[in-house]
Amino acid sequence: MKKINNSLFVIAFLTLAVSLNAQEKKSITLDEAVMLGIQNSKNLKIDEAKIQEATANYLEAKNNRLPSLKVSGTALALANANVDLKILPPSPNGGSTPTANSAFYGNVAASLPIYAGGRIKYGIQSAQYLIEASKLSSENNKVAIAYNVSQAYNNLFKANQAIKVLEENLSAAQKRDQSFQKLEDNGIIARNDKLKANLQTSNIELQLLDAENNYSIANINMDLLLGLPETTEIQIDENYIAELSENRPVSYYLDQATSNRKDLLAIDYQKKAIELGIKSAKAENLPTIALTGGYIAADVPKILTIFNAANIGIGLQYNIDNLWKKNSALLKAEAKEKEISATTDLLGDQIKLEVNRDFQNSQFAKKKIVVYEKAADQANENYRVTKNKFDNGLATITELLDADAAQITANVNVVNAKADAALANRKLLQTSGILILK
Repeated sequence: MKKINNSLFVIAFLTLAVSLNAQEKKSITLDEAVMLGIQNSKNLKIDEAKIQEATANYLEAKNNRLPSLKVSGTALALANANVDLKILPPSPNGGSTPTANSAFYGNVAASLPIYAGGRIKYGIQSAQYLIEASKLSSENNKVAIAYNVSQAYNNLFKANQAIKVLEENLSAAQKRDQSFQKLEDNGIIARNDKLKANLQTSNIELQLLDAENNYSIANINMDLLLGLPETTEIQIDENYIAELSENRPVSYYLDQATSNRKDLLAIDYQKKAIELGIKSAKAENLPTIALTGGYIAADVPKILTIFNAANIGIGLQYNIDNLWKKNSALLKAEAKEKEISATTDLLGDQIKLEVNRDFQNSQFAKKKIVVYEKAADQANENYRVTKNKFDNGLATITELLDADAAQITANVNVVNAKADAALANRKLLQTSGILILK
């Protein structure tokens, strides 16, 4: 039985070792994480398909200015049709007229548009603008994805730092418990005081378990965002929070947003496309002129044969019903113009709000660092003084444990504040349209 238990222990140990080795570790910087997130984004794949669709519409618009060539052929069976060719003299003996039982007809028609009221030109230019709008929308989504990845990276960083702080404090708490156990054994402190210290250690263990759970969830989220296997353990670059810099005046970021926001530039191209759509709709009331040419061949057995009937000319087309029908295409285009104008104004107000909000959040986050660092210094000094008093019998165990808990919280708050400030800074850059994707 003992051998069996030993064998089971060995198998379990080897299984655990294989499982741990199977979890790949990958060290990655924030910029690398952003690029991976962009490369593997499913939303950007949808954007790429939209760009391809807009490009196809552009090619379709260009095709409208090219010549068209159509070939048709017809074979007919006729029901004993009587044919009276007036160009022939009447039969001298009053004979019967020839009968047509079949007919064959072929036609080749070519057309090259010469004038269409500008509709072809407007269609091509409009399609070009829509391609640019699609590309800018994709760029805007890239920036949004970059921030989402940064946010996930920030969460992983904070979870990892919290684990480090709690591990250090847990180690210190466990050493303290050992010391208190010896003091209790020697009758120096009461058992109740030792149990209070044990309870504090247990609370730190629970906090550490919670931090490790948060880290695991944040790590899986990062793996999915970056397109990595879910078992990949990402190791964060701790220099991430060192990229803080002083903010410029809010007017600077507002000006940058007006000039660089991709969504604002995209809507500007959409507006240009709609303006061309209005011109194209107005051109519906104008005639179209085309250069035409073709070839006709026909054969009615025993009666008529035509070949080498080539032709060339000018074709004119005008829809008379335009005189009494409302131009619905023009009405739709004008309504779309009003919609895009209102959307532009709404987006402008939204950008102003976002820039001012994120500027204030960035300033607030940096101020919090100063306050939390001051609080951490105070908490650390308070713990040092309280520990010294406790060692000299001038402070209770409760005061010592409270000072220790306050110290842990203050140190974690400093790390979180720095990480949040770095993220707030990137959010401000994104909102201003100047977040650089390396």
